[in-house]
Amino acid sequence: MAVDRRKIRKNSYFAKLLGTARSSEFGVGAADLTRWAALVVSDGETRPPMRGAVSSCTITLEPIASRGTWSGRSPFTPEPAAGRDGPIAVLTRARLRPLRAAAFWRAIDPVARSLRTAEGLHCAFGVGEAPVGFQGTVSLWRCAADVTRFAYRRPEHAAVVERTARQGWYAEELFARFRVLDIDGDREVIGWRDGQ
Repeated sequence: MAVDRRKIRKNSYFAKLLGTARSSEFGVGAADLTRWAALVVSDGETRPPMRGAVSSCTITLEPIASRGTWSGRSPFTPEPAAGRDGPIAVLTRARLRPLRAAAFWRAIDPVARSLRTAEGLHCAFGVGEAPVGFQGTVSLWRCAADVTRFAYRRPEHAAVVERTARQGWYAEELFARFRVLDIDGDREVIGWRDGQ
């Protein structure tokens, strides 16, 4: 991954190589050492190197909303989404405050369990820059209404959103939504649900 990181950064505006979690699990003990993700922001098509990969899946996205920063930067320039519907991807990313990390991990377990049965969810998985403290989630949804229903109407998620600001879990955070333009490759790699 260290060699790949240099190649990706040379041809992009912003890039991160990330570890992932098993299936739709989240948390410190859920790391999947056989799967990684590359987030690449560029003006043109940039395919990350797949040296040694048995299978891969590339998701091409267009940002429609973004707030917060990642490593002190705002990597996404949203485009208005008016009049367009279709699949939506959501990226959450946070750097946890060390003294508040344990409380955060306890709080998100009910959210992770409720996510498994969320209407309109195609797939979801955890990502991270480090095993502890620098983590996020990626989820793909049938449409924006499904994202809204889960984010604001599921009591487990609404409770965590409310506690986030009050308890100051994050030293840095970023939340972004994207229009899914294309999915190329083996969807099983990202845990795509059959029939969705």
